[in-house]
Amino acid sequence: MLQNYFPILLFIIIGTVAGAGLMTLGGVFSKLLGTDKPDPEKLSPYECGFEAFEDARIQFDVRYYLVAILFILFDLEVAFLVPWALVLKEIGSFGFFSMLIFLAILVVGFAYEWMKGALEWE
Repeated sequence: MLQNYFPILLFIIIGTVAGAGLMTLGGVFSKLLGTDKPDPEKLSPYECGFEAFEDARIQFDVRYYLVAILFILFDLEVAFLVPWALVLKEIGSFGFFSMLIFLAILVVGFAYEWMKGALEWE
């Protein structure tokens, strides 16, 4: 039974050794052949081309996450609509009305978000 898994174990070992070996060789060749001339400009941190002026661990507004979640939600809607449109002839009226119910639920959710002001950006 274990002899069936030996090729898998061998593959994992060879892959690990090859990966570690190539990374080590790359580091050695980089040190030998590369030039290492650090200066203050190369070593300075930057953000968008200028010096950082705040801590990187600031809190983001919740609206960023809300907009991201809404984008993903409606992006997934398109991911369901494209295959549905391609097979509409094969699935018939049942598939058509099922998608209408799905779209109606999404429209109700979208209207709710709009009424609550989730899409407003101040």
